[in-house]
Parts: sequence; structure tokens; C-alpha cells
Amino acid sequence: MGNDNSNPKALFRLIGLATVIVFLIINNEKFTSHNHPNNRRTSVDMGNGNCKWTPPKYEGFEDIKFFKTVIAGFPSGDKRLTFVQLEALTENPTKDEWDFKHLGMSNHPFIKANYPHHEGIWGWEDAGDQVIMVVRNIKRAMVEYHDILWDIGYAKTWEEAFALVPNLYRERPPLEDFLAWRDERVFDEIDWYGWFIDYYMEGGLMRDMITNKITTPEHWNMLMIPNGHKFEDLQYDVVVGADTHVEPSYDPNCALITNGCAPVKVISAERLADPVKGPAVGLEIAAAVDDKEGMNVISPEARNCIWGELIIRKKGMKTFLDRGGYEEHDYSFTKGHLEKMVKELDRLIQKYSNVPWTTNSNAQVLVDLFQEHRGLILEDLAEGRFRRIMKRKSSLTPDRFRELE
Repeated sequence: MGNDNSNPKALFRLIGLATVIVFLIINNEKFTSHNHPNNRRTSVDMGNGNCKWTPPKYEGFEDIKFFKTVIAGFPSGDKRLTFVQLEALTENPTKDEWDFKHLGMSNHPFIKANYPHHEGIWGWEDAGDQVIMVVRNIKRAMVEYHDILWDIGYAKTWEEAFALVPNLYRERPPLEDFLAWRDERVFDEIDWYGWFIDYYMEGGLMRDMITNKITTPEHWNMLMIPNGHKFEDLQYDVVVGADTHVEPSYDPNCALITNGCAPVKVISAERLADPVKGPAVGLEIAAAVDDKEGMNVISPEARNCIWGELIIRKKGMKTFLDRGGYEEHDYSFTKGHLEKMVKELDRLIQKYSNVPWTTNSNAQVLVDLFQEHRGLILEDLAEGRFRRIMKRKSSLTPDRFRELE
């Protein structure tokens, strides 16, 4: 591609642009329809727990009144694994947040979103009615986040990215490419990961992702466009003040969702893909839209079959499960990365294990997941499965991370 990645801030801007492009392309209606003709039927209940998978309808739903679901998650391929289940269960299609923004509003009942992460945008206006939040293991999320960027060669233009669409979810990048990005971005993205969880669990409460303190609308608006400011100018103490009393404020976008930003269900991407736990998670996804307006969910007897068609027999869109080449565990992190991941998971576990979250079923799911993820990272640390930051021409580690290597 001939990209000059020697400037960390330039690399960050390039990564942001590349991800915007890939999210636009992945769910572009014209591209999707070209690969999945519109004359297909919905998934068919064959009786006795059997089924036949077919893609969703891409036309003919414009006048149907839907109860619409936002599928939100940190950028890592997990949302696709979830929305393909919803599409197969209901025959209804999904549209990406960026497509709503750039291609216009439409009647799609499922909305894929990375917002408020810096790779996302609230493009669907007031179309949403409820939120399903999808969560991946923090370490695996970082790997797949980069994989998607690499798929399109960190493209700078729509044309460059579109030419590389066939590469999506086909294989994994060279280790060296991941390591360069890892050293540049992962320390910051660990903060964004936990902040993203808090945003939805707290119904859009405005917080600073570095300190986790409740922040002001002014500071929040700056955080929503991080590439437009120097890192030091975004600091909480600079914008808000260390000792300033801040009244809680909520993202006004959340008032546009009928039931607010707090999720009705938390879904684990790893458990959805698990041969033993997966069918039960698939049933949870179905239950989240069952009996909702416009949702013609396939019969309960056939729902496990739908899960098997997609996860075991790999029907439908490619997902991160289809990548060839390296395995996710081949992409290692530094000891500092792993320790910071554990620290962030400790914070989240402590928070959602205590009042006022003790009676919140989604909080308890999160605690269970984070304890599991934490245990896996501690195993990596105990077994020495990490490496040092390597100084590469393509990536210069920001000075503030030197002591964490």
C-alpha cells in the first residue's frame, strides 16, 4: 500500500479510516445483495428439530413495522457472529451503523454498532428499540480488531478497500503486522474496552475512559473525536479538573432508543461458538427478539438446528471462525499488555459484583465471563506466554507506555 506508518498519530488516523471503510463495505446492501440473491426463502423448519438454512430477505420488508435491535460490541467480529443468528432465525437483515449514516435510513430491524468506540458512529438516528451487547475475551478482541484492519490493507480510500473485500475473514495477518499495531494501540484500547462495557451497562452515562470518572458533556464530546485532539489535551484533569464535582450526564443518543442503551441481553461470542455452550446461547439470542413486533422467529424446536447450521456447518456469511492460517493464540502480547488487561478485568469484576449490580442478571453474566477471561490471561502470565515490545520502523511505541513493556 506504500503507507508511511512511522508516525504513531498518522497510523492511528489511518487505522480509524480503514475501519470506517471496512464497516461500510461489510454490510453495504448492494454488495451483500450481489452475493446473496433476493429470491431466497427464510430458514425452513423441517420438523422434528431439523431445519434448512437460507439467507435473510434483502427486499420486501420496507413497509413492515419492526421492533428493532441494536447489536453493540467492541470492534472484533463478535457482532457478526450474533447478527447472522438473528438473520437466520427471523429472515430479517442487518445494517451497519455507518451504512445508515452514509447510505441513508432504511427499515432494517437489526443494527450493528461499535458506537461509542472511536470506530463507531450513531448513524441510525432513532431507529433502535433495544440493545443486545456482545462481549469477547479482551485479548481475543484485540487480535480480531486488527485482523479486520489488515484484511483491507489499511486502505486509504473506498476504492482501495472495495478491491480487497474478497479478503475479509479469509486468513490471518503476518505476526509482524499484528505486533506493530499491537505496540501502537493495545494499551489504549484496553481502556476503551472496559469503558465500552460501562457505557452500555450504565445506560449511556458519560465517563472518561482513562480515569473512569464521570465526566462533563464538553469532555465527552471531545472524547467522541479523539483524533481531533492531542492526547494531553484530552486528559480529565486538563478539561474537567481533578477536584471538580461533576453531576452525572447521559449521552442524549440513548434517549432515542425506546428501551434505552442498557442491554436486554449480554451475549458471549466465545460461548456462542462453543460446541457445548453454544446452542443455549443461540436460544438466548432468539428469546431476545421472540414475540417482538415484526419478528417471525422460527419455531423453538428448530432453533438449535439453526445454531448448528451457522456455527458447525458454517453456512452463511464468513465470520472470524472461518479465518485460515495462524490461530488466535499465535498472536502474543507483552507482559505489560497482559497485566493491564488483568487490571481492567479486576476493575470490571469488582464493579459488577457489588451494589447496585448484585441483582442485575446481565452484570452477573459479565462477572462470570470476566472471571473466566481473567483466568486465561493469568495462565499466560504464569506460563510466560508473552514477549517484549520490539522496536520496529513501522511502529513507535508512545513514550507513556515505556514503563509498561
